[in-house]
Amino acid sequence: MKKERRALRITESMMLLLSAVWFIPIYYLIVTTLKAPQDAVRAPLSLPLNPKFDNYLYAWQKMEYPRAFMNTFIITALSVGMIILLAGMAGYALARSHTILSNRIFLFFLAGLIVPFQLNIVSLYRIVNGLRLMNSPAAVILVNISINLPQAVFLLKEFIQSTIPKELEEAADIDGCGVFRKFFLIVFPLLKPVVSTVAIITTLNVWNEFLTPLLFLHTRDKGVILQEVARNIGQFSVDWTSMFPMMLLGAAPLIIFYVFMQKYIISGVAAGAVKG
Repeated sequence: MKKERRALRITESMMLLLSAVWFIPIYYLIVTTLKAPQDAVRAPLSLPLNPKFDNYLYAWQKMEYPRAFMNTFIITALSVGMIILLAGMAGYALARSHTILSNRIFLFFLAGLIVPFQLNIVSLYRIVNGLRLMNSPAAVILVNISINLPQAVFLLKEFIQSTIPKELEEAADIDGCGVFRKFFLIVFPLLKPVVSTVAIITTLNVWNEFLTPLLFLHTRDKGVILQEVARNIGQFSVDWTSMFPMMLLGAAPLIIFYVFMQKYIISGVAAGAVKG
């Protein structure tokens, strides 16, 4: 018992130390947002003697936060909604079909998890330009859907296959339900845990995506939050006291979203871990 307690104390001490190390960048980010530029350079990790909350007001105005937030929100909401809908239908079809073609299609989706889209960025740029979607949020939405769809299909397909019993659909067949009615009225409501998990993961991915808006959104009135944050990075210097408040303002919606949705990640993992 003494050896077990000693081992537990050592483990807890190491975890506390790692937590403290992990918290240092967050602490540095927060305290820097409340400092003047000269204070941030002179004493990076010290507490602000005279907190400057005006930094947040300046960041709000400089990045045109309401416009940037609305652009980011629209792109994220439409992308995540389409990903859930398309991945749900594709995952259901692949989970209930056991043909050679369905297996090959599933492998095609898995390939999307392995091959990074950045390898085909030139071809992707030419396709978007050829479709005349340049400088349009539709281009970013379509690219985001393509990037995040493979992971969503994988999660939903495995959840349906391991958790949703076929007997429910067989009973619906007897009542004369078609494929779409079975999916939307019976299967999809039961996907709430994994759909919540997919929504959280894809929201984080789409909201934090910087490369695709940078490539396809050229005017400031259509830009997203990360593009506004990047404007503080100059050729020879970076305005940290302006950039960090913008980063916190950009991350705040994600933090609130995650706080309200984190319980669904746990329930989704637990539900997918038990085969019915």
